[in-house]
Amino acid sequence: MSWTNERVELLKKLWGEGLSASQIAGELGGVTRNAVIGKVHRLGLSGRAKSSTASAKPRRPRTAAPAGNSAPKRTTPQPQTHGATALKADIAPAPVIQAKPQVEPIAELVVPISQRASILTLTERTCKWPIGDPATDDFYFCGRQSDAGVPYCAHHCKIAYQPVADRRARKVVAQAS
Repeated sequence: MSWTNERVELLKKLWGEGLSASQIAGELGGVTRNAVIGKVHRLGLSGRAKSSTASAKPRRPRTAAPAGNSAPKRTTPQPQTHGATALKADIAPAPVIQAKPQVEPIAELVVPISQRASILTLTERTCKWPIGDPATDDFYFCGRQSDAGVPYCAHHCKIAYQPVADRRARKVVAQAS
């Protein structure tokens, strides 16, 4: 396909009338929308005139008809944009704050000094829950009796092994705060 003088004149005429690049490509035939856009830019044509259908009556956004017994969806109003939307503001909906779930507080366990364990004294049947900062001298492991195959005592198992639904609920609340 080559751009003949006649095709260029027709392109200028259709562009001036406000047709889209796709419509112009359809009128010209044998040319793509992108080729039309490229030629318009190379010719330095100014912005299109408003088409007669666009200036006659402003369009309202389409609304979908409710289907069946589905509940109506709540949507947040989006600002109307006209023209190019490449730089359109990305408006995020306000976060929905949910009520915090009632979490049963687990009392802090006081481990007697005689039961505290160091890394050297841990065995298969002692609780390996770390307490304190490992970089300090007062760091230790719980050291209480644990069940076979479980690394923690009953108290620390309640902290370490929580139901997935409870963890997800707390994570959602923490992110909303």
